[in-house]
Amino acid sequence: QVQLVESGGGSVQAGGSLRLSCAVFGYIGTTYCMGWFRQAPGKAREGVATILGDGRTTYADSVKGRFTISQDNAKYTLYLQMNSLKPEDTAEYYCVLDFRPRCSDAFLDYTYWGRGTQVTVSS
Repeated sequence: QVQLVESGGGSVQAGGSLRLSCAVFGYIGTTYCMGWFRQAPGKAREGVATILGDGRTTYADSVKGRFTISQDNAKYTLYLQMNSLKPEDTAEYYCVLDFRPRCSDAFLDYTYWGRGTQVTVSS
């Protein structure tokens, strides 16, 4: 069984930075996709960034050049470095994981997800 626990959310002003972390409990091997989704009030959940076990990454157009997804060497913590934050980045951010060789854009395709961490960006 795998558990994901997010941390690092908070409130910042526009232009600021935050780093989200996702601690992974359990063995995940090398074939997996991990990522971050977010959901703002009244909006659909959307993918933000993904990373495969081999390190390949993808980003939503809205965050390219501002956010960076990474994992530590032991691959037991996932990060999302968020720079130049905008009010429209305000959302609950969720860490996700599935044992697949390709990443999916659909949240429900992921078997494991955390409880979320809130990010609030004020103008």
